[in-house]
Amino acid sequence: MSGPASAKPEKIRCDACPVLCFIADGKSGACDRYANHAGELVRLDPLTIVETAGAPLVPFMKDSAAWDGDIVKGDRPFVTAVGAGTTYPDYKPAPFIVSQDIDGVDMVTVVTEGIFSYCGVKVKIDTDRHIGDERDIVYAQGEAIGHVMTSEYGSKMLSLGGVEHLTGGSKKEGRATCAALLALCNREAVTLSIGEGDHTTEVIVQAGQAPVINGDTERLMRVGCGSATIGMFAKQWLDHVDDVVVVDDHITGVLSEHEAGKQLDMAATGIKIKGRRSTPGRYFQVAEPGTGWGGTDIDDPLTILGPFNPKIARAGMRLLMVSTTGEQFAYYELDDTLQPQQRDLPEALRKSTDLIAENCEPSVCSVLFMGGAGGSLRAGVTENPVRLTRSVKDALTHVSCGGAKPYVWPGGGITVMVDVMDMPEMSFGYVPTPALVAPIEFTLRASDYAAMGGYVDHVKPVTQIETASARRIGRNAQGHDPLAAQHYHWAKGDKR
Repeated sequence: MSGPASAKPEKIRCDACPVLCFIADGKSGACDRYANHAGELVRLDPLTIVETAGAPLVPFMKDSAAWDGDIVKGDRPFVTAVGAGTTYPDYKPAPFIVSQDIDGVDMVTVVTEGIFSYCGVKVKIDTDRHIGDERDIVYAQGEAIGHVMTSEYGSKMLSLGGVEHLTGGSKKEGRATCAALLALCNREAVTLSIGEGDHTTEVIVQAGQAPVINGDTERLMRVGCGSATIGMFAKQWLDHVDDVVVVDDHITGVLSEHEAGKQLDMAATGIKIKGRRSTPGRYFQVAEPGTGWGGTDIDDPLTILGPFNPKIARAGMRLLMVSTTGEQFAYYELDDTLQPQQRDLPEALRKSTDLIAENCEPSVCSVLFMGGAGGSLRAGVTENPVRLTRSVKDALTHVSCGGAKPYVWPGGGITVMVDVMDMPEMSFGYVPTPALVAPIEFTLRASDYAAMGGYVDHVKPVTQIETASARRIGRNAQGHDPLAAQHYHWAKGDKR
């Protein structure tokens, strides 16, 4: 032998992902998740355990004064996959397979950090501002990482990431995509550029925070389209104004023509709107999309008006023009030539614009991680991975992500989508392949786990899990409990 039996190599190889780093003593691998500590491969992030509902977001029970009186006192912890480690190269059982008695039922939770090459995020941005046309490319660090999706009510939607950007393009594109996804999933701010040339918008996105569009922080999400706003607040304007135009990129509303105005006996004003008339009081395409009034490209609302009909209009008529958030407004009176002249906003009308704003929700960015649990990940649960898929579909196995409840898509496979705000902070990592590393847990009865061919020899009671260095947190505001019987068919009298 070349040395004492206790001698350890200067570098060790990490097999937690396909990169297979050789790591020197005291150094970490390319992912910063694993390190060489005196010749031993160690996981740098702590295993995260969710304590019982009511526990504060601090190390559990270190400060007894913070206890809220919950008599369970942590007797029902849930071991998440955050910090647990992976199963790569896929033949190994999941890093932690723990059992505990829940209301007389022997339950098993299998936890693993999945390496998701097929993953991305869906981003919802609450704003009326035009940030890009549908299918416009979204860039980060100068690289294409996704595109603009179909707009939703009061929000713009982005689809970012996916295997085509992670591995289907250049190395630089893959790295930029992975970096942006990692930051977004870990609730960090990311600067995105949408579109090209003269039609470029810069958007700063951060989960749980207001978007920043071309340097301006958004405040409010619209209360409704122009037509809906007319319907909701028609009575607020009665007797205080002759007509109201709510400017909106999608549906601009006109009070005197709208059914709400007619039912309140509002007289015609002879107003003319430059746009495509849909139904009475509702107009499409009054302007181009933009970052101005109501998501249009205009700063002067009068540009959407044609000349008033002299057979109907009269001098002195009062006109309020307002956006769908109440943030932009202007009050006019017609002069002797029937031209609108801007005047100070009367107090009664100011109350109405304030009411519109009050009814708008705060503008915020939502980031949902979406990924598919492939066969290799499922192989860490059972030697026959398809049985896990069937068990999930049959509601015998409950899926969670860092203890949070995801939406499991119907159809084949196990495709999950989860709000990153429901997950513990810093739940995500990466490997330089590139791919995201995300926590996923599978919880089921011990008997069902044995029936599916699970690694029953690797099951340990939760009390035997070494957790001295674990991060212990309270449940999130959603209050999701993966161990609750309500998630399982057998608890509902189902005979499966």
